[in-house]
Parts: sequence; structure tokens; C-alpha cells
Amino acid sequence: MSPASVAPTADVDPGARLGDGTKVWHLAQVREDATVGAECIIGRGAYIGPGVRVGDRCKIQNYALVYEPAVLEDGAFVGPAVVFTNDYFPRAVTVDGALKSADDWHAVGVTVRTGASIGARSVCVAPVTIGRWALVAAGSVVTRDVPDFALVAGVPARRVRWVGRAGEPLEQVDAATWRCPRTGETYRETDGTLALLDA
Repeated sequence: MSPASVAPTADVDPGARLGDGTKVWHLAQVREDATVGAECIIGRGAYIGPGVRVGDRCKIQNYALVYEPAVLEDGAFVGPAVVFTNDYFPRAVTVDGALKSADDWHAVGVTVRTGASIGARSVCVAPVTIGRWALVAAGSVVTRDVPDFALVAGVPARRVRWVGRAGEPLEQVDAATWRCPRTGETYRETDGTLALLDA
């Protein structure tokens, strides 16, 4: 596999680590101590904060803002202009009126589990976890954890369907069984969670 490629206009800190085959496009910024796995795509103008961890084969699209201490597992998709927050009670100044510094707050992060996708212009309000193979609809505001295989939408985001690993809405077979129309994979629903039966 070829080494990572970085556009001349991108800003990748010398302390950042990029995996083989990863591409960093124009005007993207990857900060110090960030780790980006193999075969990833970091789109134009995207921002990857200090210490952020990105797994293999992830796509972070144009102008997405991934603030520390976010963690993206393998195969995560972050759509254009998505924002991951990291301060639950943001303020520019302290109660004394002084400009806040890193010592004045504790960063909290967004975790995106394996295969999950976050649609364009969504906002994930940390701390929050997006479950495995979940799908966040474009323009959503995620304020609480998203279960594995859930399709969430709205402001605030709520589950509206179940989706399979292929990303398509699942078809209900019976009260507790769901099937993917593309792959035929079968899933079982138990107490508001979904699990893949074929794996």
C-alpha cells in the first residue's frame, strides 16, 4: 500500500500520524497527536483536533469539524459540515471575565462506533456515542447516545427506523425480527436494541 498523500495546501502537524493510503485534501488541518488510520479520506477544509483517533477506512468529508477528544472506529463516515462539539457548557470567558484557557474546562468527546454514518450538517453534542452501523440523518442534532443499527433524525435526533450494515432501512419480518432487503441479513430486536443474527 502506498504512503499517505497530503495536498500542498493541507496543514498536517509533524506530530500527527497518518496511515498508509490515507488522503488529506486541500485546506484540511490535522492537529498534533491526532492519529488517522489507513485508507482514510480527509476532505477539503476538514478539521481533526489534537489527539483525535480515527480508525481505518474512514471518510471525513469537506468542512467537517472533529474536535478532540473524538474517537472514530473503523469504517466511520462523517458527512460534509458535520460538527462534533467538545464543551458541554461553553463559555469564552470565566466568571471573572478572563479569557478561558485549556485549564478552565474539561473536553468531552464524541465516539463513533464501527461502520456508523453521520449525515451532512449534523451536530453531535458531546459527550455522546453513535452506535455500530447507526445512521444519523442529515441536519440532525444528536444529544443522546444512538443505539447500534438505529436511524435517527430530527432536532433533537430520535430513532425513526432500524438500518442494516448496508445502510438501508430494514424490513420487519415479525414482532422481533428484521431483514435487510439488500443483503438478506437478519436482525433481532430485544428491549429497544438490535443485534445481527447472522454474524
